[in-house]
Amino acid sequence: MDNPAPSPERQRNAAREVLTELLARAAAGEFPPTDGRVDLLSQPSGRDAGVISLTGYAVIFADTDAAWVRAQLPADDLSGPLTGSFLHALSQRLGRRTRSVDMLTCADPLTGPPPRDLGLTELTSKAGASHPRILRALQYRDEVRAWQSPGGVLMLGRGVAGRLEVAIEVDPASRGHGLGTRLASAARHLVPDGPPLWAQIAPANAASVRAFLAAGFRPIGAEALLSQDPT
Repeated sequence: MDNPAPSPERQRNAAREVLTELLARAAAGEFPPTDGRVDLLSQPSGRDAGVISLTGYAVIFADTDAAWVRAQLPADDLSGPLTGSFLHALSQRLGRRTRSVDMLTCADPLTGPPPRDLGLTELTSKAGASHPRILRALQYRDEVRAWQSPGGVLMLGRGVAGRLEVAIEVDPASRGHGLGTRLASAARHLVPDGPPLWAQIAPANAASVRAFLAAGFRPIGAEALLSQDPT
């Protein structure tokens, strides 16, 4: 008798475990072989679908047919999983839209509290409900928490496979004075006993790239998530 196919819940749990281990190893500097392998997984959640690409390796997590995915990828093309044509085709097949191809970075927690002169104040759910950056974060992350500083806001939340992600927003009038770097660094102090922090940054946003690198975040690879938002 043939073994029954795993339930969707079991497939999601299995995908989550694989991605969690992959990200943990990458954060520790342990990467898959650079042989061009592309792994295919189910989505770790109904929300999260996309591609993570490391040096010479990629993993696609999407609820679709593996044979179809393989047919879309050119042979021996290491950039294939993150090309515009593939991401568009995958988005169309899933009824989603491609967001951006982001630089994927991570940093280890730091001991001690954030600098007091930042004036960080944690926002209540009610206080943060009207902030557009926080509202956007709630679309892509679980367990979102937010802190406000004069001139900016810092958010932590659980994203792909439950990883802990940070995002910052600096008010236009406060830009160009190092606040972004200080907020990104402060995030590392907010979880002193936690796992590595992850941040996805659009490469064209050079100011954010500089801020996170200066705050000790290190490049790991690239990532493209496919949004359920049709607009």
